[in-house]
Amino acid sequence: MSVRDEREPLAPRTTSLYDYALFRHGIEPDGRVPRKGYPLPDAPPEPSRADLTWQQAQAEVTDALTPLLADPDPVRAAGAVHRRIAELAMPHRTLRAHTARLALTDEDAARRTARQLTRSGTDAAAVGVGMALLIRLGEPEDVACLKALGMLHGLADTASAALDPLDRQAAALLVIRSRDRSEQLTPLTEAITSGDAEATRSALVSLPDDPRAMWLARRIAEAADLRGLLRARPQDAELLALTGRLLHRMADQLDSRAEILDYLPARAVYEALVRHADELPPTPEHRSLLLSIALDLHSGASVLLNWRPGRRRALLDALDRLLPAAAPEPVPGDRRADWFRRNRHLPFTRTEAGDRPRWELVVVHESEDSSAVETRILIDGIPLVPALFGKGRGNPPEYLLDSGRLRAAPEPREVQLAEAYCTEGCCGALYVTIRRDGDAVVWDGWRGAVGPPPPAYRFDAAAYDADLARAERDHSWCWPARSTARLIAAGLRERPELTARWELSSRWIGTDWRDPDTVVVHLRYEPSAPPPGTGGSLYFDWRLPHDDDPPRDRAGAALRRLETDDPKAFAAFGGGNDELAEALGYRKPPRTPRA
Repeated sequence: MSVRDEREPLAPRTTSLYDYALFRHGIEPDGRVPRKGYPLPDAPPEPSRADLTWQQAQAEVTDALTPLLADPDPVRAAGAVHRRIAELAMPHRTLRAHTARLALTDEDAARRTARQLTRSGTDAAAVGVGMALLIRLGEPEDVACLKALGMLHGLADTASAALDPLDRQAAALLVIRSRDRSEQLTPLTEAITSGDAEATRSALVSLPDDPRAMWLARRIAEAADLRGLLRARPQDAELLALTGRLLHRMADQLDSRAEILDYLPARAVYEALVRHADELPPTPEHRSLLLSIALDLHSGASVLLNWRPGRRRALLDALDRLLPAAAPEPVPGDRRADWFRRNRHLPFTRTEAGDRPRWELVVVHESEDSSAVETRILIDGIPLVPALFGKGRGNPPEYLLDSGRLRAAPEPREVQLAEAYCTEGCCGALYVTIRRDGDAVVWDGWRGAVGPPPPAYRFDAAAYDADLARAERDHSWCWPARSTARLIAAGLRERPELTARWELSSRWIGTDWRDPDTVVVHLRYEPSAPPPGTGGSLYFDWRLPHDDDPPRDRAGAALRRLETDDPKAFAAFGGGNDELAEALGYRKPPRTPRA
């Protein structure tokens, strides 16, 4: 008798979702699964309990399911779980999230019940509970069932989470299918599914250098078995270049924990890339790519990988030898050459003794096409923000250095080192309290760190002050537009009356995220006498497009204009209080659709 024949359905004469998923996939002419998965059969509306708090949901799920999951009879337990889930009437995602966190008294019994639910369950909520249990309890024999259930609408995320420790490639393919809205990765996933390694390689190196394609970098590498491809083709220049792009994207901490930390073959793939990097043609693009890799290995999240002693330093030394010692002076408008020239020294600088200082500041401009600049703080060579926070990049140097926030004084000062990519109000921020204590600078009073509370750090005050002064003087990370923005910001700090006379305040001054050569002055207008029945604030963006004038001249001209002209007359209205905007005649322009 087969395994399928031995399964007892939870509801007579009803097809299990597992069998339904296999049937739907089997009748597809081309075998392609829709991005959102196959629709669930006769699925009733999902319950909604908007008043339910996280704590209440956890308590209800714990009380309802924990005793049932200890039952040694999986058929009886699964039937009881099915009934209790219907009584809970809880949103499926909430139910799965709390099930995955349950404290289990008998893991073997819970595993048997989870398998009964996933193989014979007829309801998406009950099947989802079984899958959530298999995130912790799954074994290789569960892979086929999880892959099948992942083809159904609403179950892909849970299936991929359960597959991650069992079959990374299968998990990655599920994630790509469900999240690749642009469908730029479809040729790659089809090649991978075909099992043709050459087709997979061709589709991989053909991926566009586009954020919409590369934001799933880790999953792309896992699905395509990048490490295996490199072993088979160690001198493939196109594959090596693609490898560098994927590694650099994985090391980025733009919006969450850097994915490089969850990419299991990361160290081996870094080794393969650097070992054969001399196969890359010595183009400006490849030089910049290798320098970006070096910056990641020097002060980015990649430092936190479990390196063997001396290996990371050896990779940096190899890259240092490979890259030209100096780039020619860039021609005006050549962003890539200018970026390379300004950043060439950063990952390879050492102290005279050859050792890293205990406390070190590195300001990194991510790439020539980006406005992203972060202040990386290293303690004993370990990058602080990825190690303690992992929800976004370190704050920019304008915030930490130009303001003097990192300077130590006898009076303690709390400083925000990083903010979550979404906002502090959503996912928090990382804070530390800095104070001077005799001949030491103390960092303690940590707030917002992920994991155990960090210890207090004591630094030699003289060394701390010297490195901070060096970082404050070093503007090599700056390009002309960013320098202009910093000079305008400094001018407004010295002369706040320039904006106050127009009832404006500067909220943020920097460079445009998509166009690094454009300066943006973000202003807030809060009228002292708003029209009756209105209030609040309005926002304006004053954009200064690129020109060839020196930054000091551009900043001076901008400040002089503020002496005579009200920015509300020429800056773009950016939104704010609707009633106030309507009363004053401001209308926000329609949003430009993305290309």
